[in-house]
Amino acid sequence: STIESQRQELQLLIAEQKDRDEVLSDIVTVHQSQFGAWEDNWQKILTLSEQCKLLKDKLNKKNEIIKSLIKRLKFLESQQNDSKTMIENTQKFKELSQKVTHSTVCSQALQEKNQRLPCSVSEQSVKTSQLQAGEPELKLKVTSVDEVILETTTSKFQKQESALGAAKMEEFIRNKEKQDLKLRLDELILETNKLKDDFCEKMRENSKEQEEIIHLKQENDCLRQELALA
Repeated sequence: STIESQRQELQLLIAEQKDRDEVLSDIVTVHQSQFGAWEDNWQKILTLSEQCKLLKDKLNKKNEIIKSLIKRLKFLESQQNDSKTMIENTQKFKELSQKVTHSTVCSQALQEKNQRLPCSVSEQSVKTSQLQAGEPELKLKVTSVDEVILETTTSKFQKQESALGAAKMEEFIRNKEKQDLKLRLDELILETNKLKDDFCEKMRENSKEQEEIIHLKQENDCLRQELALA
């Protein structure tokens, strides 16, 4: 009877040990699943960190492009101001040419008027005769001077008109290029803002993952303690 009672106690102990082994196996299984989930989360965090780094690099490149575009825009604005100055100078030269032409016309009118003035005094008549004697030579000189002035003025005016047309065409090209650069700059700014928003979103996700990892670590520590106690 003693042996039988000891055998029953031994069987009870064996059954209790089996139950404990099953509980321990379940705890180990849960721990392994949680550890696998923790490793997955850690891989996600590494991936998110790499994506954040790539986004930072891309953002820096976009900022450099924006800086270069701003410099280009300022350079184009400076060239546009130079073109405006050239056009203003051309307009001034045109006005000056018109004034010279008007002065020439007025001079001819005054000469005709002087020729029509009556000569009542003999001294004036003699002087007039002398002047009339030298008039052909003077007319020839005036005509040659007028022709030279007219030719020079016409040539300069044509050159200025050509330069004005080229300046207007260049200004049109600069304005179009400036508008294209502004549109490109707006697109880059929008894309940069989107990248910033994506970066902030990734950082928020990263923070959530960090919190979840801390929570999992705490659970892991608790499970380890429970496992040690078991």
